[in-house]
Amino acid sequence: MEDEPVEFPISDELDLHTFRPGEVKELLPDYFELCLEKGITRVRVIHGKGSGALRELVHAQLRKIACVKDFGLCDQTGGGWGATWVELEGVKG
Repeated sequence: MEDEPVEFPISDELDLHTFRPGEVKELLPDYFELCLEKGITRVRVIHGKGSGALRELVHAQLRKIACVKDFGLCDQTGGGWGATWVELEGVKG
């Protein structure tokens, strides 16, 4: 039985705790595209602190996504090293 797609609201925050690490590669660019369609250009991606493996996976993927203008770890009020802010821009061309 195939998994049915799950719909969730698109906002300026994406919590990865409900996703498997293997889903992150496809999830991030799709989510960011939907954010841009809604005019959202800054997103907080919550990956948790843990061992840092998911954070590294997220950062590696962010470097490959064309619409990602910049990113970095959040400050303490935004989750510290358990979350990353991502600045998006529309892809030209």
